[in-house]
Amino acid sequence: MQITKDMLIGDVLNIDEGAAKYFFAIGMHCLGCPASRGESIEQACAVH
Repeated sequence: MQITKDMLIGDVLNIDEGAAKYFFAIGMHCLGCPASRGESIEQACAVH
């Protein structure tokens, strides 16, 4: 499956929990926050 900027972070993590390390590597340390799972990758990048 291809990951796109429009996908929700929660959906990406449901597909592959190992993806979390890539989010952490680019500074998105908020993955534990319930609100972050409802953000698209694009929205999260704009904020962080």
